[in-house]
Amino acid sequence: MRIDAHQHFWNYDPTSYLWIDGGMGRIRKDFLPRDLEPLLKEHMINGCVAVQARQNDEETQFLLNLAKNNPFIMGVVGWVDLLGDDLEGKLESYVSQPLMKGFRHSLQDEADPAFILQPGFQKGLRLLHKYNFTYDLLIKTPQFQATLKALESYNEMPVVLDHMAKPLIKTGEMEQWRKDIFALAKQDRVMCKLSGMVTEADWQSWKFEDLEPYLDIVLEAFGPERLMFGSDWPVCLVAAEYGEVIRAVERYISKLSASEQSQIMGLNAKKFYNL
Repeated sequence: MRIDAHQHFWNYDPTSYLWIDGGMGRIRKDFLPRDLEPLLKEHMINGCVAVQARQNDEETQFLLNLAKNNPFIMGVVGWVDLLGDDLEGKLESYVSQPLMKGFRHSLQDEADPAFILQPGFQKGLRLLHKYNFTYDLLIKTPQFQATLKALESYNEMPVVLDHMAKPLIKTGEMEQWRKDIFALAKQDRVMCKLSGMVTEADWQSWKFEDLEPYLDIVLEAFGPERLMFGSDWPVCLVAAEYGEVIRAVERYISKLSASEQSQIMGLNAKKFYNL
């Protein structure tokens, strides 16, 4: 089974997607299941996991509705207010929806790098674990130390790091990022998505060799049993076509055994998200 563990859908509205700036003209339009399905078939991907791109309850319901009507969407990572007084009630309602797999909050965009350490947010994470949901971790280097501290008390909660924590591939910097990656990987229930690389590289001139040193680090840190492929489509389109993203990962993991390749290209995601 081959699974794209990280992609997005949206009906484009500039007021709702402020992060899609003027330099991202390629993706300033609608992207829906009808646009992705032919790409999955072309590249022999059996299904995908749709991840939130807006931080509101409407986004979660939007993705669930798409998943219910498109069987190749195997799971949804939505958004819920982890600081909300009504969080537990919302999670109870989501438990009855089998396509609801987990949640994500854009910690990378919070002004406070220690946002995750708020008692209310910590309580929210504990409730996610109580109701058997996963958590997608969207951070960059400034949030690493607080994240490491926050996760120390969640030894069993399934967590996956999105986009390899967005290393500075374009500039070639990696020293601090490498230290942080190895520190996070010491927590053996944390996984990592091989996603979002091309958009952290030079959009116009990136090449496979730019990505390779960063892939070496996450492979060494997490091992093939804790890595999963994600395209980050359609965001990836600002720098690469869907097929280019897949081929870059497949080229890198071709040195691994067939079983290890299968883990990264789908089996790890299937297990993590209970697809």
